[in-house]
Amino acid sequence: MSLDSPTLNAYNDNLSKKVNGFESKIRKFYSDNLEIHPSPPEAFRLRAEFRVFHDETGAHYAMTDSITKRPYIIKEFRIAGPKIQNLMPVLLSAINGDLVLRKQLFGIEFLTTLSGEALITLLYHKKLDQNWEQSASEVQDTIDAMIIGRSKKQKITLKSDFVTEEVTLGARKLFYRQVETGFTQPNGQVNIKMLSWALQQTKGSQADLLEIYCGNGNFTLALADNFEKILAVEISKLSIKTAQHNACVNGIKNTSFIRMSSQELTQAIDGIRPFRRLKNINLNEFNFSTVLVDPPRSGLDPTTISLILRYKKIIYFSCNPLTLVQNLIGILPTHKISAVAVFDQFPWTDHLEVGLVLEAQRN
Repeated sequence: MSLDSPTLNAYNDNLSKKVNGFESKIRKFYSDNLEIHPSPPEAFRLRAEFRVFHDETGAHYAMTDSITKRPYIIKEFRIAGPKIQNLMPVLLSAINGDLVLRKQLFGIEFLTTLSGEALITLLYHKKLDQNWEQSASEVQDTIDAMIIGRSKKQKITLKSDFVTEEVTLGARKLFYRQVETGFTQPNGQVNIKMLSWALQQTKGSQADLLEIYCGNGNFTLALADNFEKILAVEISKLSIKTAQHNACVNGIKNTSFIRMSSQELTQAIDGIRPFRRLKNINLNEFNFSTVLVDPPRSGLDPTTISLILRYKKIIYFSCNPLTLVQNLIGILPTHKISAVAVFDQFPWTDHLEVGLVLEAQRN
């Protein structure tokens, strides 16, 4: 897809504004150059969620105006990946051609991969029956995508409720299962840049890695070859189950995934209380040299900050530079920033993904 100069210039202006804003906050802690990893300005988003607006002409993709709170119709969605853009008109035409599919439909969600798979979830204010299943199956057979139907306390999966992403890092190809309701990085191309940067920053590492907020194993799998062993924790049961599957499919055997919070992990490491979830894992067998955290927008809580300060190297990925800077106040008395990179995971917004490497300072 070719870009016109005004679009490219507008994208670069938006990215520069975000980077400059972050630089003004980080310069008090770090004076070296920042690595900047841009995104494609268009066709980058692998997930999309739409309202469905109905009028006398049929159903339409829609979003909600942030000011008026009223829906507005989406005719095209150029930030969506090519797979989503190609599916949108075909799917909508099929929905408008079948009252069973259109009636009481209120939402449509797309989940796609760089490798070309697609999963569509149709959301309804009605109970789904065999007529719906037959109509949806006919559509699924004619478009290159899988379909799920959802209504209150009901889920119908016609084929699968996940897609499989393929990521190539150097000479290695990794396969990631991404489940319908699980978290995935929305910008696949930028995610690969994040994984590559983390891989480079941990090259030559010794001992073991502790990963907090591991999700579906996004970083875990990519970094497995750089460490002797990895212990990865995550509070979501679905994410842990998916991460375990992903490690198995990729033949990665030096990882252990545990469903627990960072507070529980601290209690376990300190021997404050036992956990049945750890019955097959001996924490004393780990020799952590590095910790990787990828927290939600709220950042790290004081307990987690105290925990990560124990380790020589901290890799911190943040989707919210404001909470990152706040967390640095508690980290920098013992660690020094050695590398900073920004990743435009969210083009055309005020949001910016940041990666930091912090190394323990010698006494």
